[in-house]
Amino acid sequence: MEDKRNIQIIEWEHLDKKKFYVFGVAMTMMIRVSVYPFTLIRTLLQVQKGKSLYQGTFDAFIKILRADGVTGLYRGFLVNTFTLISGQCYVTTYELTRKFVSDYSQSNTVKSLVAGGSASLVAQSITVPIDVVSQHLMMQRKGEKMGRFQVHGNAEGQRVVAFGQTKDIIRQILQTDGPRGFYRGYVASLLTYIPNSAVWWPFYHFYADIGFLLITEQLSHLCPKECPHIVFQAISGPLAGATASILTNPMDVIRTRVQVEGKNSIILTFRQLMAEEGPWGLMKGLSARIISATPSTIVIVVGYESLKKLSLRPELVDSRHW
Repeated sequence: MEDKRNIQIIEWEHLDKKKFYVFGVAMTMMIRVSVYPFTLIRTLLQVQKGKSLYQGTFDAFIKILRADGVTGLYRGFLVNTFTLISGQCYVTTYELTRKFVSDYSQSNTVKSLVAGGSASLVAQSITVPIDVVSQHLMMQRKGEKMGRFQVHGNAEGQRVVAFGQTKDIIRQILQTDGPRGFYRGYVASLLTYIPNSAVWWPFYHFYADIGFLLITEQLSHLCPKECPHIVFQAISGPLAGATASILTNPMDVIRTRVQVEGKNSIILTFRQLMAEEGPWGLMKGLSARIISATPSTIVIVVGYESLKKLSLRPELVDSRHW
């Protein structure tokens, strides 16, 4: 019987595409709901000057919850759900690129590196305008001004509802920056997420297929031989996510500031950040990023691997071991 730790990777040609997309949208939505509060907190921490409002991830979580309730942790979420489109474009590009690269190289690391970077390039081209709007919505706090734009109240002085806020932010972006304003920080986003994605996939396979092989050899008395491979994949996902987050967080901080504060230069933003807060400023929001990445990568790994297994063409179901 084939060792479950040496299972064959499910590739694009093995999938029932209809099942793959239906299950994929549902899985992506669940991930968005579970990690969005920490995405919001990470953004607020990266934009604030020093520790003017929040001392850290936990402090921000408590203060937002007290001031605005649970809904405060989901500001901009409705707009952010449009990234479901980019999510599906990401996985499609990733799988198709892996298939294309396999004609030139059978190295799983090479396929993962090229496919991950290519998928992120396509996804960010769709995601950046959505991010720009949702990030400005994240900045809306009672009695506080963090971003360039503020949502105005109605005639009675009350805050407008979610869709009204979105319309107000879009109008202000257009008036101030024109259509190009929706792609502010696009280059910074590419410099953040292409490396992040390109690094995540190879590290994921490394931790799953090599790192944990060494661990299980040392801890064989604690780990049954028939331990499902999905367990090792679920552990390797967060490790890969943490590794990628640490490597790319400096550019993520710069990206967020460029988009929210309306800056035009990555280099000048970097210099200003270094002058104001020093090297540690490049690590702002890292803990929130890792915390948000940990559950999401577990869900992504378990969900994505399960999704691919559920989406296998019927004739191949019995040929893949779990």
